Amino acid sequence: MSCSLNIKNISVDIDGIELFKNISLNVLHKEKIAIIGPNGCGKTTLLESIVGLCPIKEGSVELFHQKIGCADDFKPVRHMVGYLLQDSDNQFLAPIVEDDIAFTLLVRGIDKSEAKARTNAILNDLEISHLAKKVVYHLSGGEKKLVALAGVLIAEPKLMLLDEPTSGLDFEMQLKLTKILKNIDKSIVIVSHDKEFVESIVDTIYKISPDGLKRMSNFKTEYAHTHDGLPLHTHPHEH
Repeated sequence: MSCSLNIKNISVDIDGIELFKNISLNVLHKEKIAIIGPNGCGKTTLLESIVGLCPIKEGSVELFHQKIGCADDFKPVRHMVGYLLQDSDNQFLAPIVEDDIAFTLLVRGIDKSEAKARTNAILNDLEISHLAKKVVYHLSGGEKKLVALAGVLIAEPKLMLLDEPTSGLDFEMQLKLTKILKNIDKSIVIVSHDKEFVESIVDTIYKISPDGLKRMSNFKTEYAHTHDGLPLHTHPHEH
């Protein structure tokens, strides 16, 4: 099975302070994984490292076998990666919903009529057709998140990076987003502090720490590890 993302032993410093080290991760074709951890632990920085926006101190990052060391390295694979930012306002490129969603297609040279048809289709798929003519900055937080997601999905990426997708969403909108993400047949990396949310979507959950990623079992608070010469195993932990 092909690998969408391969990270080997990366370390990142921010202003001379080591944020994390020894991060290694493989994401296979159409695999869904989550990286959880409290605010400020480096989840967003890890995503920025993957797309070349944050330089790494050590190690390597590959997207679809393309080594990523800086933003320029990311350009050849940009069309295969969809990046949903935590703050939807930073995602928008046009003031009207339907224009923003279609923007990527038009930049790629897609015919206007085809771009409109594909925009209408994605609006319908996400059940937000009623927002098509609205100004993006007048939407609720949940509506903005779905419009931003539509702008990512319309480009048909092979890998999606989602930064705190439930941030600012009420319970009803979280349920809607969960349903959408469960039905997306792509490689997905979700970074979140919401373990309950990601448990219902992904195949594997990792917890980020300053010393790397710990693999946790889905639906249980435990992680795989070794000690005393024993093979990789887990212990359940009660809270």
